[in-house]
Amino acid sequence: MADPITIERLIDATPDEAFAMFTEPERLRRWHTVSAAVDLRVGGDYRFTVVPGNVAVGTFTEIDPGRRVVLTWDWAGQDPLGSTVTVDFEPQGAQTLVRLTHEGLDEEHGTGHAEGWNHYADRLVVAASTGDAGDDPWMMGREEYDPLSAAEASWAICQGVMRQLTPETRELPTPCSAFTVHELVEHLMGSMRALGGMAGAEVPESIEASSAEDYIAQASELALAAWRDRGVEGEVPFGDGNAPATVPVGILSLEFLIHAWDFATAIGAPVSSPAPLTAFVQELGAMIIQPDNRGEGKGFAEETTTSSDDPLVQLMAFTGRQT
Repeated sequence: MADPITIERLIDATPDEAFAMFTEPERLRRWHTVSAAVDLRVGGDYRFTVVPGNVAVGTFTEIDPGRRVVLTWDWAGQDPLGSTVTVDFEPQGAQTLVRLTHEGLDEEHGTGHAEGWNHYADRLVVAASTGDAGDDPWMMGREEYDPLSAAEASWAICQGVMRQLTPETRELPTPCSAFTVHELVEHLMGSMRALGGMAGAEVPESIEASSAEDYIAQASELALAAWRDRGVEGEVPFGDGNAPATVPVGILSLEFLIHAWDFATAIGAPVSSPAPLTAFVQELGAMIIQPDNRGEGKGFAEETTTSSDDPLVQLMAFTGRQT
């Protein structure tokens, strides 16, 4: 058994604010997770997609708002670790000392978790000071993707762009000519309901959200979690028949990455995608976007040409965007 991991950081937040940064999905996404689901009660479960393909799961065993939270810690799809994370919040003037202790890990897992908690504790400090720790260099570190991790990574890129949407950008036109920014957000919500529903997700018709990013994040968490629980084996009802489960999951990746580019173009923001992810989504696109899917009134426009050597721009041209 490894020694307990203890990490301390002094952050620019009150104890209540610090507690919220560990227990509220919208705040967790600013420093620690791609997405999060939290049932904040003793005996309630949580689900944190920390990076694409790695989902932490567990149960809250002690909750004292503004003072302490204790939770079990495991990784979905892996052997149970039997470990516990305790986070204490101590007021230090206008700041809060956050002390995180992770116990019950074996030697193999202890080293990796110590590195991980130090990484995210540093991001916590930044998020407490500025509101957002920014892009996580660990988020796009995979060299290989599968349909589920690609969907999660594509959402992470889209999420980063959507955080820049404001009320002032709501009515801007997008490269998806039928939609303004606001209308494209609603289109994406419709996709979450339809594609997530194929795996059993129930995305509410009404979602209370603080921003466009929060609105889609709540729905995407439900959709992605349902697909990760179901897996991509077999077929699902699709259109007038059935399709391999990899098709709707692949469409999730396309939706997130294409519309990340649409939103970024609309507001004049940069957007990038790591080469391995772009290549994988390109392969998905080649499988999914068939000639009879293209044309007026169909899912995709005709492929366009581009002089760019950027794989992401080339993917956009393949999907019919004017680049």
